[in-house]
Amino acid sequence: MKQRDFFFDNAKFILMAFVVFGHLLNTYIHDSETIYALYKTIYSFHMPAFILVSGFFAKGFYQKGYLAKIIKKLILPYIIFQLIYTVYYYFLYERTALTVDLLDPQWSLWFLISLFCWNIMLLGFSKLKPSVGIGLSILIALLIGYIDNISNYLSLSRTFVFFPMFLIGYHLSKDHLKKLFTPKVRLASLGVMLVIFIGFYLNTDINYKWLLGSKPYAELEDATIVSMFKRLGFYGLSIISVFSFLSFIPRGQYFFTNWGKQTLYVYLLHGFFIRFFRESTIQDYFSNTESFIMLAGLSFLITVLLSSQMIATMAQPIIELKATKTKRFMTKTKEYIKQAF
Repeated sequence: MKQRDFFFDNAKFILMAFVVFGHLLNTYIHDSETIYALYKTIYSFHMPAFILVSGFFAKGFYQKGYLAKIIKKLILPYIIFQLIYTVYYYFLYERTALTVDLLDPQWSLWFLISLFCWNIMLLGFSKLKPSVGIGLSILIALLIGYIDNISNYLSLSRTFVFFPMFLIGYHLSKDHLKKLFTPKVRLASLGVMLVIFIGFYLNTDINYKWLLGSKPYAELEDATIVSMFKRLGFYGLSIISVFSFLSFIPRGQYFFTNWGKQTLYVYLLHGFFIRFFRESTIQDYFSNTESFIMLAGLSFLITVLLSSQMIATMAQPIIELKATKTKRFMTKTKEYIKQAF
């Protein structure tokens, strides 16, 4: 039996904790230059790294039944949670009308529809040489920014902007990743992350929305030829940041490793916590350095809770459209009852 690679489970759990932390930090980015710099530093790597890892595991896209598998894994949960979040926001924000639009992803659900599109796009790009395919995907992403109509609708902007990271992940091998784990590379990576943070801290006018990949150039600035080179610069920044971050991921099995297997649960469910947090008075309790450390701890706890077996047992029928965990739980519960009585 092939041993599971703990590196990727560790990476997914840690990245998911940063996703939750980044979303919580969003409330405070205009209150502190340090928080704003930290926020942009996190956004320079957390979703690009997630996308790169997703591309790494897309190597089996040509296998029989793969398309049906990703439709069930991505599109059906997308539709279900699009409906659930629409209703949730209707009550949370006390909206006057309940409007369901399956083509305009609610907040973080963009990732599901983009991930589906990236897998489909591999049908063409995987046939090209890695350098040609990646280069072409970057060129398309640079040019797509000039089309004002391509934004959040069907997550088209993020689909094109982040596809190069997915394609890079697809072409990566484990031998490539092993080169990240030497002491010299890790020391250099630490320096790189510090430089990125300091750079963001000293240049507060850098618009964080460049890192989101969701906006055409016209919504970020006056669209000129320079805009294309700015996006290219952010590509370089993200690639360096992603590999610097990955060099610190432990490769052994730890207490959090198994939680990394269920990050989809965290991704789909943490929005309920984040949106409630932003609309409640709880956010007022986080106002100094010590409290932001507590906020990081809260992010960790939310990630642990939502990736726990308890949540997986309850949410699996909705997220994975099957009930194996629930049935296993019921079987164990019956066994415990029999032993007790």
